[in-house]
Amino acid sequence: MICLLMAAPLGAPLGLLGAMIGQELARSARVGAGSIAALVLVLPILTAVEAWLPAPLVEREVRTTIVVDAPPTAVWPNLVGFAELDAPPAWIYDLGVAYPLRARIEGEGVGAVRHCEFTTGAFVEPITAWEPGRRLAFDVVAQPAPMHELSPYRHVHPPHLDGYFRSRRGEFRLRDLGNGRTELSGSTWYTLDLAPTTYWALWTDALIHGIHRRALGHVARLSERGAVSVPAAIDDVVGVSLGASPRGE
Repeated sequence: MICLLMAAPLGAPLGLLGAMIGQELARSARVGAGSIAALVLVLPILTAVEAWLPAPLVEREVRTTIVVDAPPTAVWPNLVGFAELDAPPAWIYDLGVAYPLRARIEGEGVGAVRHCEFTTGAFVEPITAWEPGRRLAFDVVAQPAPMHELSPYRHVHPPHLDGYFRSRRGEFRLRDLGNGRTELSGSTWYTLDLAPTTYWALWTDALIHGIHRRALGHVARLSERGAVSVPAAIDDVVGVSLGASPRGE
C-alpha cells in the first residue's frame, strides 16, 4: 500500500495523459488502426529499451545535523551503541517503512562490527573509522528489507524490495562547539536503482532524514541527561569511548 501511495504522484499524471490521448483518438475519425497499434506498442518498446540500457547507479549522500547540549565525551558512548529507542516513529513508518530500534557493537575500534537493528532486521556495519569524540564511520555489508508491505495476504515480498535501494556506508561526526555543546551529524551514502531516480530520491532522502532524526534525537536525549545507553555486549567499550585509544592502536 505504501508503495502505491508513493507512486501516485508519478502515476496519476501519466494516467491522466493516457486518458486524454485515448479520448482524442476515439473522437478522431481519421486515425487508422496502424496508428493506434503503434501507440499501443510504444510503452513496451520503451520499457525494453530502459531494461537494456540501465542508467548508471549514482551514490547519493544524505546528511542530517543537530546540536546536542552535552560535550562530545558524553555523546560518543551513546553513538557507538544504544538500547531501545523510546520515541514513537512518524506516521509514515507506521505504514511499513523500516525504522531503527536499537544498535549494538561487537568489538571496538576499526574492524569491530556494529549492528543497527530496524523493524525489518539488522544492518551489518564493519567499522572503518574510530575516533572517540570525533568520528565513527562504517561500511554496510548486509541490510534488511526497506519496508514491510501492508497487504491482506501474509508474507508478501515483492521484487522491488530487493536490491533497488542499497545503503553503502555511513558516518557520524562530532564537533565540539564549546560551552558543553556538540554538533552531531549523521550521513548515509546509498544507491537507488529506480527510475526516474530524481523523483524516487525525493522520497528516499526524506525517509533517511527521518531515520537520522529519530536516531540522533535519541542519542541527544540520552547524552543531555547524562545517561549512557550502551547494550550489555559492549559495556567494555564505554571506558575506551570516553577518551582512551582502542586497544591495538
